[in-house]
Amino acid sequence: MKKQFITYGLVGAMTIGLIATTTGVSASDDGSIPSHGPAKNVIFLIPDGFSQSYASSYRFYKEDALPIWEEKEMFAAMVKTGSNNAAITDSAAAGTALATGHKTDNGVIGLGPNGESFPTILDIAKENGKRTGLVATSTITHATPAAFAAKVESRGSYTEIAKQMMENENVDLLFGGGRTEFLPESEGGIRDDDRNLVTYAEESGYTYLETRRQLMQWEGEGDKVLGLFAEEALEPSLNQRTDEPSLAEMTNTAIDFLSKDEEGFFLMVEGSQIDWAGHDNDPLYAMTDTEAFEEAVKIAVDYADTHEDTLVVMVGDHDTGGMAVHASEEAHPTMLNQVHALGKDMAEAVTHDYANLEDVLKEKTAFEWTEEEMDDLKEAESLKLAINGAISEKTGLGWSSYDHTGIDVPLFAYGAGAASFNGTMDNTDVPKKMLEALGLSGL
Repeated sequence: MKKQFITYGLVGAMTIGLIATTTGVSASDDGSIPSHGPAKNVIFLIPDGFSQSYASSYRFYKEDALPIWEEKEMFAAMVKTGSNNAAITDSAAAGTALATGHKTDNGVIGLGPNGESFPTILDIAKENGKRTGLVATSTITHATPAAFAAKVESRGSYTEIAKQMMENENVDLLFGGGRTEFLPESEGGIRDDDRNLVTYAEESGYTYLETRRQLMQWEGEGDKVLGLFAEEALEPSLNQRTDEPSLAEMTNTAIDFLSKDEEGFFLMVEGSQIDWAGHDNDPLYAMTDTEAFEEAVKIAVDYADTHEDTLVVMVGDHDTGGMAVHASEEAHPTMLNQVHALGKDMAEAVTHDYANLEDVLKEKTAFEWTEEEMDDLKEAESLKLAINGAISEKTGLGWSSYDHTGIDVPLFAYGAGAASFNGTMDNTDVPKKMLEALGLSGL
């Protein structure tokens, strides 16, 4: 039954995606926001791992309120995501395509298949007098943000990416996690070159921020800013620590800082961990981090509503997990409100002999659990994945993979130049269209 459940759900999600593609979505007709350029500012929001199936699932999850991209009736398109050497991309190749307008092989950041170096939309924006920034809930050196500010043959070269980011004069703002990648081993980091890139940043004129309180109290002074708010990635939104800012808070501060320049700005914001939720097949993780991402989108849209020369573009880099909706009266995504912990946290709370498994499930969910279900969990190779699978079934959601898929992803555009995003396009077209909206070229 489980495989049938997943298959039917995928058909439903793909059907919804096709409807969105063929019917299109019109912009607001109140005349307040021009849908044709020129734009002075671009806010580029990337929900990593997000596809039409996530968009549909999230709509069901919200139930009583439309997501901001539907409420605002943003212009919509569908985007193909394949890399140079594979039908199914990874985040490095996808990020490179979205940053440079060029295909590359999976695992490569900012370079072509033959090692050629590409300029990024961030580079061109800076060369034309605009301020630039990158925000992520992963380490700031992770694949997607790295693609806009570094060039390495392997996405895993995190300490080298950190070095290149700090030496890249085109980047004015960096917010995310990954403090250990900027510090030497002797100071609690993982760098083996004995360089302290935080000290280097401060000596180079960067303001350095390390906590949410510092971020919220910062008045935007200085020309450049580095915010490293966790040793590794930030916590999932459901587990947000009091000393870590939300994605919306980082986005709001970034816009305030970057918009001080009269020439405009380019800002990339990544909701990094939607992808990680997909790899875990964790529906609560997926929906709550999408919810946190939506709050950042609202910040961007609010800014565009009062600054008509701003273009907001939202697109996932690829799909992860092949999530699908199979809602019914007995199983519906809104029932995720009866779950109070991520699958990985529940699994970590269970003892090795499973003696407290029932207690954990009853404490962290409001569901009834049968003896058969608990026996299945005990026999599973991965308790985390088994819990996530069981909760998915109870909440009307299914999955086809623990990895990326080749599903096309939806793009939503709003503001100046949004009308040029329509139909089906390749991911390499996205940065070129954003540049066109800015009246620039070079990719």
